[in-house]
Amino acid sequence: MTLPHEPSAAADSAEPDTGSPPTLVVLGAAGDLTTRLLLPGLAGLVSRRNLKVQLVGSDRVEWDDDQWRSRIRHAFAGETESTPAVDTVVSTASYVKADVAAPDDLDRLLKPYAAGPLVLYFALPPAVAEQACQALTRLTLPAATRLVMEKPFGSDAASAERLNHVTTRLVPEDQVYRVDHYLGLSTVLNIFGLRFTNRMLESVLDSTHVASVDIVLDERLALEGRAGYYDHAGALVDMLQSHALHVLSLLAMEPPASLTARDVRDSAAAVLRATRVWGNDPVGSSRRARYTAGRVGDRMVPSYVDEDGVDPARGTETFAEVVVEVNTWRWAGVPFRLRTGKALHKLDKRVMITFKEPRWVPEGLLGYERPDRIHIGLDPEVLRVDFNINGAGDPRVVDRVAMGANLEPGDLPPYGQVLAGVLGGDPTLSVRGDQAVQTWRIMEPVLRAWRDNAVPLQDYEAGNDGPVPLIVA
Repeated sequence: MTLPHEPSAAADSAEPDTGSPPTLVVLGAAGDLTTRLLLPGLAGLVSRRNLKVQLVGSDRVEWDDDQWRSRIRHAFAGETESTPAVDTVVSTASYVKADVAAPDDLDRLLKPYAAGPLVLYFALPPAVAEQACQALTRLTLPAATRLVMEKPFGSDAASAERLNHVTTRLVPEDQVYRVDHYLGLSTVLNIFGLRFTNRMLESVLDSTHVASVDIVLDERLALEGRAGYYDHAGALVDMLQSHALHVLSLLAMEPPASLTARDVRDSAAAVLRATRVWGNDPVGSSRRARYTAGRVGDRMVPSYVDEDGVDPARGTETFAEVVVEVNTWRWAGVPFRLRTGKALHKLDKRVMITFKEPRWVPEGLLGYERPDRIHIGLDPEVLRVDFNINGAGDPRVVDRVAMGANLEPGDLPPYGQVLAGVLGGDPTLSVRGDQAVQTWRIMEPVLRAWRDNAVPLQDYEAGNDGPVPLIVA
């Protein structure tokens, strides 16, 4: 499903620049995010859309242009074959050593591109990104500059508000792209098609018929060398405060008037404003745990506390579960369970909508055990509906069956879709400033309860299914 650009809504869209190719400046070019996600996403966009872009990298490491180009070439090779467009991006890429917190360094880095169009990608830890934004307030940026911010945006609601204030001193809100690659997945966008073009489904997606909604973001991956970031963030901030809540906002929104940026983001923001921890009870409605040593597939995984760079005293969780409620006319009373974990038995990223039990199952109709369910797969990208029909052998015995379809994953990797929106001037799938604040507001009671140790830190063995789901009254 394509999301059209909204040319007339100045507060929520930006026209793509014409003329010279945009300059994409990656702050944090030597980091894991750039190599593992951003560059492969750019490779897909360049090769499949014939994108022209000037790529500039900057970090504090002592690299020259050739070392940066080698890093790009290696990252591109895993995503696409060489094409003229790819070769041009690699051969014209440049690197500038700079301290992003130093205004003089940033001025030296950006001055050659003062004519624009300029895109600044903050592939940096949140605290460093905020320092960079503060330093940029000392400079004058080209009028059409776009700022691309990674999650988490701030460290709580107050810091997100402050960062909103700083970024909008630099450029207008419609030129700030707070990206979430889950919102770039075509599979997530298929939620719109599923909900808003099928009357038989849309008519039963409410509290009258739905018993619960699960948003599951389980991973087989363990820490994978990310202790520098992850041991300070933890599973809740890394996945639930951002990805899961934004998926929830798309799933639970009222039908927008159009798929333009303003209408979609207004509808999503309304959902977040209505969302809070179930029963206002962060202790009873949340759970945290971390993995111990175990086998995931064919490899042994050490206990989280024994991973390189981990400080066991922090008590960082690798599994988080929070139940929230969406207090709107449609969804009031339906628990939304948000769950994520590392080093689990299988990759399982999906939305599961569980319907209520039938009002009455006639006597003599045997075998009914489970209610209907809709599964929207985020990874892998599938749609499955579980329901009950009469069995083949004895028509009085009900059997469970599933009907499924593969969802269209799109022709770009997730970060390619993110960059397509940024470079094309379409903010529809970026997170608006008020949305970023609301996601922190929702999770802050849980974070406080966890910091106070009101919710015990449990253990689970790496390679198993993790703790059983929370049940709320």
